[in-house]
Amino acid sequence: MNPSGGIEYTTVRELRGPLAIVGGVSGIGWDEDVRITLASGEVRHGVVLDADRDLAVVQVLEGTSGMDPAGVRAAFSGSPLRVPVGTDWLGRVCNGRGEPLDGGPPVFGSRRAEVSGAPVNPVRREPPSDPVLTGVGAVDALTTLVRGQKLPVFSVAGLPHLELAAQIAAQATAAGEAFGVVFAGMGLTHADASFVRDALEERSAAGELVLLLNTADDPVIERILTPRIALTVAEHLAFTAGRHVLVVMTDMTTYAEALREVSAARGEIPARRAYPGYLYSDLASLYERCGRIRGRPGSVTVLPVLTMPAGDITHPVPDLTGYITEGQIVLSPETHARGVYPPLDALSSLSRLMRKGAGAGRTREDHLDVAAQLLAALARARQVRDLADLVGRAALSPTDRRYLDFEEAFLRDFAHQRSDEPRDLDTALERAWRALLTLPRGQLSMLPARLLDAHGAKDLDEPDEEAP
Repeated sequence: MNPSGGIEYTTVRELRGPLAIVGGVSGIGWDEDVRITLASGEVRHGVVLDADRDLAVVQVLEGTSGMDPAGVRAAFSGSPLRVPVGTDWLGRVCNGRGEPLDGGPPVFGSRRAEVSGAPVNPVRREPPSDPVLTGVGAVDALTTLVRGQKLPVFSVAGLPHLELAAQIAAQATAAGEAFGVVFAGMGLTHADASFVRDALEERSAAGELVLLLNTADDPVIERILTPRIALTVAEHLAFTAGRHVLVVMTDMTTYAEALREVSAARGEIPARRAYPGYLYSDLASLYERCGRIRGRPGSVTVLPVLTMPAGDITHPVPDLTGYITEGQIVLSPETHARGVYPPLDALSSLSRLMRKGAGAGRTREDHLDVAAQLLAALARARQVRDLADLVGRAALSPTDRRYLDFEEAFLRDFAHQRSDEPRDLDTALERAWRALLTLPRGQLSMLPARLLDAHGAKDLDEPDEEAP
């Protein structure tokens, strides 16, 4: 018997990677919390992945290294894994299992909640509205993040996606309302983990941040648990404490690889690129925990960051993520090579809920019109640049040359900002206007005349393009 009165099982038949196969069990259920005691007295923790007849497959959160099957005792709690929830999490730095890394005491809460969460009844979901302003001008102006939205960042190895994620976590606000950030780092190097802690130190000291850091040398199982703990903490801060909470999760590709490793250890039949066949539903079980609930305060907004192996947007992780989420922010190696930060690929990026959270009464009256005109002009500028590569700049018409000037102004004056610079939306939109006004008024057909008049748009001299 264990101290809590439950039955301890000692028949560990096999250790397979991060899994322990326990035999002779009865009445065991999926997701059940397990307390594992080694012969040395060390205590580890596990979760039941599968139960079949008298066998239980337990994933050991701290890993199975150093375990001797003959001296292991496993006590099943009879309930799913739970963590304390409450405002005590704010300002804390913990590992991927929620254990303190900041030298403080264990996190206590007013109650404990299941890390697996529960699906929100669609009838009780409130449609997302009102923006979460990230302080990154290009993101706020072109792909506005809306409270309750899930908007992923698609990146490639070597691009500054971690810097962007940390900057958003440090700067994001909700128009003066109670706000909090939960940052879940998965598979980070120690250098990256140290960078994140330093970048978010001010927000953490202000009691507005929960930081969960799973490093590359931590057990792979912990990587699967990290985003679930982050979302469980965020749900309580939002729907009970009344905060608008932004959950930043990076890197979801590392999370999916951990899922693949556990799936292989379980002997499951692999699907695309050896990922388990349930990858879609597993990702959905995370992403769909965001939103707003009718009659409850607060909101949970999710910003997952993922790297596309070899830049392949059809890779299973970005591909399935795109099906579940409401748009994407895409980072471009080409823009990065031109020295622009953040290296946003504006024409590939999209926020499908932007119209719900931007415009008159929410951000600025001219916001949506300016964003549409920017993208239209940028698309034309891309075509002109391709043409210039073929015939040379000198052979272009004066209007086409102005589009090349616009693209340069877009990148240098509008899109580019320092990684430690918070830029408010008004400043971003005024920079957008300056870039647009490098074009003749006749080319700004998506902007109302009264806005053009207010910003002094002029019909720039345009020689007849038919003239020799």
